[in-house]
Parts: sequence; structure tokens; C-alpha cells
Amino acid sequence: MVTRRALLRGALLTTGGAATAFAGSGHVKHWLGWDRPPLGGGYASAADDLGAVASGGVRIHYFRPTTGKLVALTFDDGPMPDYTPQFLDVLDRAQVPATFFFVGRNLERHAGLVRGRLDGHEVGNHSWSHDDLATLDLAGARRELERAHDAIQRHTGRTPTLLRPPYGHLGGSTVLAADAMGYDIALWSHQMRERKYADRPAAQARDLIDSMRPGSIVLAHDAGDKRRLVALKALPALIGGLRDQGYRFVTLAELLRS
Repeated sequence: MVTRRALLRGALLTTGGAATAFAGSGHVKHWLGWDRPPLGGGYASAADDLGAVASGGVRIHYFRPTTGKLVALTFDDGPMPDYTPQFLDVLDRAQVPATFFFVGRNLERHAGLVRGRLDGHEVGNHSWSHDDLATLDLAGARRELERAHDAIQRHTGRTPTLLRPPYGHLGGSTVLAADAMGYDIALWSHQMRERKYADRPAAQARDLIDSMRPGSIVLAHDAGDKRRLVALKALPALIGGLRDQGYRFVTLAELLRS
């Protein structure tokens, strides 16, 4: 008799890096009470069309062990009028590079916000509509990524090589679509906790400074409601505090090359 635990173990083995990415976050222990893991299953994760596979494996990054004191700041969901220009202003004044994971639909509408402002920064793919890619089949996931990829190329002149799936959710379809398009997948090790710190940006900055390690990847958002102001207000103190400890800021691609 095949038990649910055995089925789960098989699912973890076949999803490879995706399962590893979730294991450290405490999600795995919750799966035992579910009918199936929250990773796309069935046809969504089957490599039926091997002609679409580029490398047979996708690297998933949420931390980069490095001897140098390097850290990568990343921003999701923009560009949007309320906050993206303000984040860029802070980064420009501090001369700090960052990686922006753009939502293609937002870039299509607001490309003027970042035109001429991305020198020194990196751009990654965060899907076209911010739909949960883990709920889509392979064709649906590819459409989301291809539309965003095209928008990024047209409006920024860049060819993105990194994908951050919305919500950090991974399904088999996401991994296969990333492989077909030559993407690596980028998650994160630290994040701005806008709900927890509410109007306490100094405490948010301190928490991140105290928990930072060389090779960390920090997630923030440059779109959304007023909670994003916590990240914006914490950013100067975060940059200054990490620099005082000898950290150097790099784009995510540069961190992964280190």
C-alpha cells in the first residue's frame, strides 16, 4: 500500500531544486496534511516536450555563499508611479545598484518611469500579470514569462536572465518554462517585513542589519499600498548600516558570479 508520506517523498524527489527551496522555509511540514504538495503536479510538471528543454536543469538561488561581504538588494512588482521613482532616487543618491523584477504589464504601462534610470541596475522577469505560475500549465507559464520578457527587451533594451516567480511559488511548469527560456530562478534569504514593522522603519533596518550574512539576497517591493513606505524609509539606514559593517552592494547577477 502506498502511503501519503511515500507519495510526498516521491514528489519531493522528483521536484528537485524546487523542493529544496521550500524545505528551509518550513513549508514542507505542512504538506503531510494536504492531498498533494503545493507544487504544480500532473501535466503541469511533466516534461512532455523535450524539444522545449534547454538544459535539463534550472538553478534556484536564494543565497550565495561567498567569502566577500556582498549583498544584493532586489525589488519586486514595479514599475509603479507611487514608489519606483522614489526607490530609484534613494539608490541613486547612495550609488547602490539593485535588481528590479518587473511585472511586464506594469512595465508596459509605466515604462517612462524607468527610462534612462536603470544604469547600474539589473532587470529580471516577474511574469506578465503577477499570476501564480504554480497554478498554470506549461503553456500558460510560458505565455506569462514570454510576454514579460518581450516587454523588458522592448522598453529597457535588456535581455533578462533571472526569473522571480510571483509569491515565490514554484511549480513544475514554472521550472520547465524557465528552463526553456534559459532562466535561472531567484528567490531570497531576507525580506522587508512591512506588516511586522508598520511605522518602524528604523527597527526594520536594524533587524536586517543584524541578521545579514555575506551572500544574502534581500527582497523588497516598489509597488503596492502604503506599507511599502516602511521599506522605502528603512532603505537609507539599511544601506548605511551595512556599509559600516563592510558590505558592498551588487546586482544579483554579479552576486551569483562571485
